[in-house]
Amino acid sequence: MPKHVFIFLQYFTPHHWLTHFMGWLAESETPWLKNFLIKRFLKRYAVNLHEARIENPLSYSSFNQFFIRQLKPALRTICKEPFAVSSPVDGTLTQIGSIQTNQLLQAKNHYYDLEGILGNEKHLAKHFYNGCYATFYLAPQNYHRVHMPLDGQLEQTIYIPGRLFSVNLITTDYVPRLFSRNERLVAVFNTEAGKMAVILVGAMIVGNIQTTWLKQPLREKKIFVIPTQQDIKLSQGAELGYFKVGSTVILLFEKSRIIWTPSLKASSMIHLGERLGRINDPQSKKPYEY
Repeated sequence: MPKHVFIFLQYFTPHHWLTHFMGWLAESETPWLKNFLIKRFLKRYAVNLHEARIENPLSYSSFNQFFIRQLKPALRTICKEPFAVSSPVDGTLTQIGSIQTNQLLQAKNHYYDLEGILGNEKHLAKHFYNGCYATFYLAPQNYHRVHMPLDGQLEQTIYIPGRLFSVNLITTDYVPRLFSRNERLVAVFNTEAGKMAVILVGAMIVGNIQTTWLKQPLREKKIFVIPTQQDIKLSQGAELGYFKVGSTVILLFEKSRIIWTPSLKASSMIHLGERLGRINDPQSKKPYEY
């Protein structure tokens, strides 16, 4: 399909109806249906089942359970160097760099702002002015659980309703402010590097975005801020949530608190636990040398 036709159709597709319908199919535990969906998926995408805790794809109770499959224990090594920031996902590092005042690069010639991506929470956005960010794309064949880049204490969770455009290399190039338009969930943590926001961006066919601390996924018609009522602390590498069908994860850090690993470039493939960068020395405020 030509790119311009694909983009045109994105604007007129009934995103939520299609997503709800596909989500219903994906949750089905009817053997012939879930096996059919899994086989079709495996035929289209190069899934590495040797990494999965359960290697037999037809052993999963539903397509969604197959999709959010867990990795074998200790398959990914979480970087534990002093002050290291580790990758929260397996996927493609599509952008990494500094926030220009409040502007983040989506793709060439396309920017979006902090206020928009954070649901117009202006007080929160100011913490990340001139900070740094990294964006990760999770392709359908990737592992779809999201983990902590640092030790952190949960401060608040923000659910932001929106559209459900597809999120891939074509739409990021052609749909302005794509991430700020789509449904998303923002988890804000207090860490040794100051405030950290982990943003899980939904997409077409994404059944829901689930966290380890909310019992049910949110589907609200307005922005919903959930203050943390209990002491929730997650260690570096701990699971914080997952996508039922994939999308994008964005990390935000405060100004001058993180130095990215120089060898990492946009479009790099990255695995869960790999070093993204280091925290500036919290005592001297000087960055570590690589």
